[in-house]
Amino acid sequence: MFTGIIEECGEVLSFRPVESGAELWVKAGFTHEVALGESVANNGACLTVTEVKDGAMRFDLLHETLRLTNLGDLKPGDPVNLERSLRVGDRLSGHFVQGHVDARATVFAYERVGQDHAFTVALPPEFAHLIVPKGSICVNGISLTVAELHEDRFVLWIIPHTHEVTSLKSVVTGSKVNLEFDLLAKHLARIEELKTHPSPSPRPRPRR
Repeated sequence: MFTGIIEECGEVLSFRPVESGAELWVKAGFTHEVALGESVANNGACLTVTEVKDGAMRFDLLHETLRLTNLGDLKPGDPVNLERSLRVGDRLSGHFVQGHVDARATVFAYERVGQDHAFTVALPPEFAHLIVPKGSICVNGISLTVAELHEDRFVLWIIPHTHEVTSLKSVVTGSKVNLEFDLLAKHLARIEELKTHPSPSPRPRPRR
């Protein structure tokens, strides 16, 4: 579980395709505090630390992860948003984030407006029912608030601090970003779905 508050913007050291998917090495300042098996969100995708060496962490990516996220687009030198898992007692400055990316979407625009940036992202139609104006959404691991909602896109306003301390400063039109929709909205949508299309009741097991 995460909150969408980026702890550090790490740097990709290497990305190597392997038979099972890919091997990703990321350099970060908190590496000396990380244990094997620990969960770290990379651009919003929850990954497991499989090796720690020389100030960097290794993550093993499955083909499914590469299909659903933008991690397969990473190359050495790229910034990547990092957040370690939530600890009991931590402040919840963002919103509850699972690190389970729902989709990747195309950036329509990232434009400076005064000191801020207007961030316009395509809205995948199959997820349109999970987003509301002023609601929370996780984009590349960042907890953000929906400022405007349109049929095929949504707009976020990025303050200077968020721009500077995350990977958003490398975003351009056409970039792919990871989206995780609000956990509560997904549960409510599932409840409504079952009301309309109930699942068949499981057959009772015969007693022995």
